[in-house]
Amino acid sequence: MNLIHDLIFDYTLRNVALGSAILGVVSGVLGCFAVLRRQGLMGDALSHAALPGVCLAYMATHSKSPVVLMIGAALAGLIGMAIILLVERRTRIDPGSALGIVLTVFFGFGVVLLTVIQKGNDANQAGLDKFLFGQAAALVSDQVTTMAIVGGAALFVVGLLYKEFKLLAFDTGFAGVLGFRPHFLGGLLTGLLVAAIVIGLNTVGVILMSAMLVAPACAARQWTNRLSAMIGISALVGALAGLSGAIISVLQERVPTGPAIVLLLGAIVAISLLFGSAEGWVWDWIRRRRNRLALPEPSR
Repeated sequence: MNLIHDLIFDYTLRNVALGSAILGVVSGVLGCFAVLRRQGLMGDALSHAALPGVCLAYMATHSKSPVVLMIGAALAGLIGMAIILLVERRTRIDPGSALGIVLTVFFGFGVVLLTVIQKGNDANQAGLDKFLFGQAAALVSDQVTTMAIVGGAALFVVGLLYKEFKLLAFDTGFAGVLGFRPHFLGGLLTGLLVAAIVIGLNTVGVILMSAMLVAPACAARQWTNRLSAMIGISALVGALAGLSGAIISVLQERVPTGPAIVLLLGAIVAISLLFGSAEGWVWDWIRRRRNRLALPEPSR
């Protein structure tokens, strides 16, 4: 009862819980399409690409305003996305290698900029390193509102183009035959991933953000073979992990929110891999055993 009371009336816990839950829902929904398109590493690359954007936005404005830093992160993420797509389409480098190149180069550049800022004489730079692992406890109501607006807009686009995104996730070639523009739809989906990453920087940081995109979708995939159900389960898993991780981090002062959420997601994925009703190892073993027992013995 006290926990419910604190969730409603405690300013810090309310903001951390709401922000983490919003991030979990948005990441869970968008992560389904990334996983089905075998682009799980895309979220990792784009989240790491956001770090230099945060640093450059601060260096240009000397402001730690969340809106300014989010704009910088979004621009860097979009530039990273454009470079990835350009390398994939205009060179013989495979997509995985292109993602790896952008991930490491952008992140390395971001770390260099972060070091330069920290060695400067600007006292206002304190706290920028929190974007590496997140600092959910510092969330304020304005940031949560911004997360809700940006995340809601991303989910609205998914709902509006659900059929097109569904077709793109399962058969890109057929989508092109029907007259859709697979490259445009793919770029739009990647842009929505950038939006999810941007709103998650304060909560889990650039390093752990990829887990927020991939883990809920992987867990949901073990429980259903229908995309609509997978999206719903993934959003629920993301929200529950975000809310639970936020509560744990607030109740246990030495436990950071981002790692707590990711550890919970890891546990949910492990349970789903074992006991998921659609693809879980235990149920798959039971079904195969039943099929073997149902087969008639060969005649001699």
